Amino acid sequence: MSEPIRVLIADDEALVRGGFRVLVDTEPGMVVVGEAADGATAVELARQTHPDVVLMDIRMPGVDGLRATQEIAADPELASVHVLILTTFDHDEYVVEALGAGAAGFLIKNTEPVQLLRGIRVVAGGEALLSPGLTRRLIARLAEASATPRLNADVLDQLTTREKEIVGLVAHGLSNTEIAAALTISHATAKTHVSRAMAKVGARDRAQLVAMAYRHRLVEPPDP
Repeated sequence: MSEPIRVLIADDEALVRGGFRVLVDTEPGMVVVGEAADGATAVELARQTHPDVVLMDIRMPGVDGLRATQEIAADPELASVHVLILTTFDHDEYVVEALGAGAAGFLIKNTEPVQLLRGIRVVAGGEALLSPGLTRRLIARLAEASATPRLNADVLDQLTTREKEIVGLVAHGLSNTEIAAALTISHATAKTHVSRAMAKVGARDRAQLVAMAYRHRLVEPPDP
């Protein structure tokens, strides 16, 4: 029997934390390992409990969710911890900042419970939740974010034709499972191609790979 997905909840509203706890703890294969009312506590608890996923609110007193996400992403000891941003604020700048800070995904708090639970499983599996949390407009904004590293043509030329094809599918929000089905390949093969593409272009995660794909025209940016 596989180990349950360990979830840390960070939100400054006790009722919200309680609702998320009930939802997660009643879902088979998931367990809440801690609650935090601010970003500083979230980082401390992440270091103590090593959760698989942190449900992180952006707006919190003191250290906010973006700063807490940056601290978690920058800590080598927390490399296996994935942050899923949850907020009532869906403005472009929050999405860009959250993904730039190292978040693995972004969802609005009024997301249906089934989508939230799916999001937890997606990011726990090491994939980025780029859909439905990101719309085409937000991805276009992310592609133009100044924090996105620029690449030279030599680096892009290292990608094989199949890798470029798969990067395009990643940029459209497909998971490894969906890529495998679309190309009639195994899940393991799809995952290997994505990992190799990320390594070749120096992308930290799938979200950064998507931004690079749009910025360097491996995929045409959508209209704002």
